[in-house]
Amino acid sequence: MYAGAVAVPLLIGTGLGFNEAQMTYLISIDIFMCGVATLLQLTVNKFFGIGLPVVLGCAIQAVAPLILIGQTHEVGTVYGSIIAAGVFVVLISGFFSKVEKLFPPIVTGTVITTIGLTLIPVAVTKMGGGDAAAKTFGEPTNLILAFVTIILILAVQVFGRGFIRSIAVLIGLVGGTVLAALLGQVDLAAIGHAPMFHVPQPFYFGTPKFEPFSILLMIIISIVSMVESTGVYFALGDIVGKQVKEDDLKRGYRAEGLAVILGGLFNTFPYTGFSQNVGLVQLSGIKTRRPIYFSAIFLIILGLFPKVGALAQIIPEPVLGGGMLVMFGMVAVQGMKMLSKVDYNDEKNLLIIAISIGFGLGFNATPTLFAKLPETVQMFTGNGIVMSSLSAIILNLLFHASEVSDQCVRKSPYNLWHQRHPTNFDTHHSLSVSARQSIINNPILPIPSGISVGKAGIV
Repeated sequence: MYAGAVAVPLLIGTGLGFNEAQMTYLISIDIFMCGVATLLQLTVNKFFGIGLPVVLGCAIQAVAPLILIGQTHEVGTVYGSIIAAGVFVVLISGFFSKVEKLFPPIVTGTVITTIGLTLIPVAVTKMGGGDAAAKTFGEPTNLILAFVTIILILAVQVFGRGFIRSIAVLIGLVGGTVLAALLGQVDLAAIGHAPMFHVPQPFYFGTPKFEPFSILLMIIISIVSMVESTGVYFALGDIVGKQVKEDDLKRGYRAEGLAVILGGLFNTFPYTGFSQNVGLVQLSGIKTRRPIYFSAIFLIILGLFPKVGALAQIIPEPVLGGGMLVMFGMVAVQGMKMLSKVDYNDEKNLLIIAISIGFGLGFNATPTLFAKLPETVQMFTGNGIVMSSLSAIILNLLFHASEVSDQCVRKSPYNLWHQRHPTNFDTHHSLSVSARQSIINNPILPIPSGISVGKAGIV
């Protein structure tokens, strides 16, 4: 889970120009908050907590939007939008079905595919050294480190089994860093400069600021995460033999919303459940929450020691780029898997996907296209992911208005799920075998199989 937990802060911190000390704090507090967020979801009371063996971590789909917000405004706006999105999730948890119908597979799949494809160029730049203008960019040493990392990840995925296979990305990063150290490409200064111990503090990077368009952007990302989390909850409930009811879902959504709020208060990120939990629980046969409790507490303890977070900073840019290429490629593939549920015989669906992905990739490739428009308008038009999301939602409503209207009679995500995946909980308390295997083999969250905590950090 460590790999997944550090990838998001490394990307966002670099994108926002954080210095060494800020990066160390950001990574450490993120590890700490992954543990806290997981405890919120493990706890069961009448207000929050789904009580399933699920781990929460950073929502990787939020990377590009958060960088955009920070670069367009300031760091405080990043965390203000996260806090507001968390409040929205908590408030909407009781009637999420009224929003869920706006996010069928054709919408979520398009958004996730666009996010993955948008992030791949970032990984490629890091493979060359991180700075395309530098004289050392693209040197053979950088390329060797990047491709060795990718090869290691592939090897573990092909030849590894069980838990080892689930941490393929982490093994690739460690192996690539070891090779870099042998080549004299590793700088340990960040570890030496990091303090031994720190106490997490809210608003470390400044007071949160609330900007309407930034908030709307993060709300869209949060809703996508809620849609995906629904599937994770049902899959885990099936594996552990627990019938997930509508009230359970409400508590699960509230816990996720509280985790997002805390992420904003402590200047970290939005948190969501790792789909890899489904596969790990199935493989390990451990169906209780106790091991996850220990994992969450361990993460909290690790987050109190900045030198642990500083370890991530010694990973050379080319090694990190190789790992990220695999991760972001898998994000795109997960979106494509969602799109596999779409009826491609309907030409309207083809148009929705084509136009939305075209907006997403095209507008990101040419950010100056809307430079003469007002800044508030550019918050939408200048962000390919936002335009892709809005395009998919609006076109789906226009082309399939009658179908969306029919869905209004479905009262909750619980009913929606069971209409799509017929089960007999009253008799067997489980999903059908085919439905369960579909979820396990095709995780609905955009997190690659090499990352897990056993959905939000790196194991």
